[in-house]
Amino acid sequence: MDVHRSRFVQFPAHPITAVAFSRSTDERLPPGVEQPALKLAIGRANGEIEIWNPLQGRWVQENVFSGDNKSLDGLAWTREPDETDTEGQVVVGQHRLFSIASSPAVLEWDLQRGQLKKKSTGNFSAVWCFAAQPSHGTSDPSAQELVAGCEDGTIVLLTTADNDLQFKKFLARVSGKKARCVSIAYQKRDRVVAGFMDSTIRVFDTRSSSVVRTMSIGAGIPGAPKNTIVWSVKALPNGDIISGDSNGEVVFWDGRSYSLTQRIKGHDSECLDVVPSSDGKTVFSGSLDGRIAVHRQSTNANGRRSWANSHHRKVHNGEVKVMSAFDSNGLSVVVSGGADPVPVAIPLQEYGKENNRPLPTVPQQAPVISARHARLLVSWWGKDINIWRISRRAEVETSPELQPPRRLVARITLNTKHNIRRVSISDDGKVLAASTNAEIKLFQLRRKPDADALGVRRLHVPKTLATLGARAMNFSPDSKWLAAVTPDSEVHIVRITADLSNPKHVRVLDKVVEVERQNRVDTSQSGFKLYDQAINQLAFSADSSVLAASDLSGHIDSWVLEGHEDPTAPPVDVSQEDSKHGDSDDSSEDSSDDDDNVYIFYGQHWTDNPAGRLIPKLDSAALILTFRPTADSAVANAAVNGNPGIHSTRHNPYAHSHELPAGRHLLWVMTASHEMYEFDVLAGKLSDWSRNNPTPVLPADFARLRDRVIGAVWDVAGGRERLWLYGTSWMFMLNVGGNLLDSHSRKRRKSEVAEQGLKRLKTSSGAGLKTPSHHREGLPQSLKRLEDGTWTEVALDRPIKHDEDVDMDEAIESDTRLALTRIKSTDDEDQIVNGGASQQMHQRTWWCTFKYRPILGVVPIADDAAVDEDKPLEVVVVERPLWDAQKSK
Repeated sequence: MDVHRSRFVQFPAHPITAVAFSRSTDERLPPGVEQPALKLAIGRANGEIEIWNPLQGRWVQENVFSGDNKSLDGLAWTREPDETDTEGQVVVGQHRLFSIASSPAVLEWDLQRGQLKKKSTGNFSAVWCFAAQPSHGTSDPSAQELVAGCEDGTIVLLTTADNDLQFKKFLARVSGKKARCVSIAYQKRDRVVAGFMDSTIRVFDTRSSSVVRTMSIGAGIPGAPKNTIVWSVKALPNGDIISGDSNGEVVFWDGRSYSLTQRIKGHDSECLDVVPSSDGKTVFSGSLDGRIAVHRQSTNANGRRSWANSHHRKVHNGEVKVMSAFDSNGLSVVVSGGADPVPVAIPLQEYGKENNRPLPTVPQQAPVISARHARLLVSWWGKDINIWRISRRAEVETSPELQPPRRLVARITLNTKHNIRRVSISDDGKVLAASTNAEIKLFQLRRKPDADALGVRRLHVPKTLATLGARAMNFSPDSKWLAAVTPDSEVHIVRITADLSNPKHVRVLDKVVEVERQNRVDTSQSGFKLYDQAINQLAFSADSSVLAASDLSGHIDSWVLEGHEDPTAPPVDVSQEDSKHGDSDDSSEDSSDDDDNVYIFYGQHWTDNPAGRLIPKLDSAALILTFRPTADSAVANAAVNGNPGIHSTRHNPYAHSHELPAGRHLLWVMTASHEMYEFDVLAGKLSDWSRNNPTPVLPADFARLRDRVIGAVWDVAGGRERLWLYGTSWMFMLNVGGNLLDSHSRKRRKSEVAEQGLKRLKTSSGAGLKTPSHHREGLPQSLKRLEDGTWTEVALDRPIKHDEDVDMDEAIESDTRLALTRIKSTDDEDQIVNGGASQQMHQRTWWCTFKYRPILGVVPIADDAAVDEDKPLEVVVVERPLWDAQKSK
């Protein structure tokens, strides 16, 4: 593989300003109802919100909501009350996400569309902090309320009832020059605790809108301002209150008498945030100097409880501004963020016994693409698109004059309100599409004859598509089709063709086709139903005749292009079909004419894949969705010119071809759990290769990778069938032309992976791997306890109880997954890799490197459409070192 290492692509990293788990621990739900999925929201200084799925410690970034370049100051989740359907079954309430951004409003985000949904009503000043009313452990069916602290000292109560966000009432108006509310939390459903800049903590009753108690922190330390700022307040499960202030102290207050019980000097600088565990016996605090301190509660022989600082460690290069904790039997972590752009997962219950885990800073959806046959590298950030031409290595090395390895040939700045969400470019580099949440724009790129630069011409886009916006877009390999997924996850397709009036120009046909997704009856309970239906991956087959899309729930939809291209046919023709809803009068009246029409482009039209319903649901969201290229894919559908034998008649005036694409169309998938599948899409089943190579045969080195896969590049020249996968810190090659292991090795590998997987899950709480005992700081492996005059040795490693063993759920899920992949393998299979000559017998089946990091993206480039079989795969590896990303923001 010929690699061009790139560090010139601009993609700045922004500080973290808010983090919030969708819940802090497992909720009390009716028997038989599963816990809602857990999500983590991370807000950044540019207004973006990242949605992460912890996935039992695998940590997958599922979505990024584009911001308006205003820093987020806080995030909070709520969940609507559970309901009961007509059959008496509990329907889990849906989650909602709210944010503040130093403006006089609380904002709600549309989780499905990934954009702002509504703003709160009311007349109050800029909101500096807010919190959601606790809902677990109560039978109250009312919706959760939000309480907000404002710049002028006002405390505001907002209601989220009836799926709305409205001002309810003012709780208090605290007067004074320093009466700014900077932190707030619920002590219980009708008690609110707020920290101010005037050295006080106030407790409010939400029912009577009265001040219950005012507690004083005291004066600042010598050399500091007179007033102490209460940067953070939280409530423990027993009602006690903890606070962190500008003196660097963590203060504990009695939840009944509101008296000070203990004061700990936790930090040498200001304490900016505190977060407790679910049992209330551990408290984490973060400071201005980037340190995390751990405070634990102990009980002496007299039964008196006290707090002590047990650990502290520098975790961030800048301040630790925000923290959020989730503490349950299967996952126990604190996620922190601050001035540096790296979120860090810190073990909570297993602190000191497990390592911290920095989460990736590069996005899951790579913001770089390439026009392979034009040697163009495209990157985007904000509202700017940069297009680079990558020089051939031979030209750079043999030219008598110094030739730059790359050249910026075009820069496009969109005149839009929103930032760019997605960009796509055709393989020949002639058409580029860019989308925001509200617009889709297309441009034609042409090389200027007098300079090494590209001319950019705006193309007309049908209004029915231009005003929709898109979350994902893809050009077909033949550059004739553009598929766009709207923020509502509707899939639209347009045809691109040459302009007859000017052969050098291209145009977009006016008709936009919307292909329908399958109507599925999902009986599973989820607190993110609409969010899970959002499409996250989109892929065309190599011959441009099959389109596939997957959503966050793991469902795959597919559509096929029926018929053969006929250049003599009308660009757009309309054929009427019977209504899909039946032949009844009611259904025919309800259905519109557009729903009954089939739009035919040059003799071809898009329709549902007849075998699409046979493709099973994946175990988790697909991170890789790519069709396996074949040598004859480019001409698979070009064998027939037009649709011979198709003629209109009196009984069939709208005759058109219903012939499905020829050949096999193999869709290779890797999920967030790093499970791999390959489907024969037109047959609706697993391919033979996938049956012989289920996930357990993956190399052990791949199973040990912790960062999730980001993208994939195929290498099929010269009879090779290699798939290059990459994550933020690794690149991995799989030779998928043959079996990855022989039959005997596969059986042994399955048992090894099962044992290693159980061991890994049982010894990790969701952060880093176990710390070797000889590396643990100040922690012995065991201690001795005197009981009834007998000394017993007690291990400090927390044992895994059977009732908290999350691996049983994993085992059940694995049975379902293996039902998709486990099919008997024959012992007499030919082990010649790629099925080629004898010299390929010893060819590598996999290869891995950690040389490049952090990887923003890997894209292929080539000289032209003709593939040189003797030439190795040529790729651009775009790296974005953290120090460089911070410097360029």
